[in-house]
Amino acid sequence: MSVRIKDACRMTGIGRSKFYELIAAGEVEIVKIGTMTLVPTDSLRKLIERGRQSDEK
Repeated sequence: MSVRIKDACRMTGIGRSKFYELIAAGEVEIVKIGTMTLVPTDSLRKLIERGRQSDEK
């Protein structure tokens, strides 16, 4: 499953600018289909999990 960037921002609570920074840094995977940019929900789960692991250290 995948969502549009607007929905990914809403789901994670991350602002749009920061979300694009994460994409540019390779922290979040995107899929382009024509002009549409989608974010696989699995990529969002991995991002959140990495955040959890860094908080535990």
